Amino acid sequence: MTIPATLRKAAGIEAGQRLVVYVEDGRVVLEQWEHLLDRVQSRVVAATGAHTGLASEELIAERRAEAKREDASANATTDGPPA
Repeated sequence: MTIPATLRKAAGIEAGQRLVVYVEDGRVVLEQWEHLLDRVQSRVVAATGAHTGLASEELIAERRAEAKREDASANATTDGPPA
């Protein structure tokens, strides 16, 4: 696709720059890849409450805490005086 030089210059589009093309509300939209990436990343941060950790690390930490509670509970029932 050839974009007229005046439009490229006005939009800050340089030769070889990656663009994303999509249809939005019946319009064809050309967007610089970097702008799209920034928008998506901002939405992810907003949706996750700026959570920066990995979900897997969080799940492992929760499982370790649960195992520790289970161990403490098991020891509490077996560490008492003999019957």
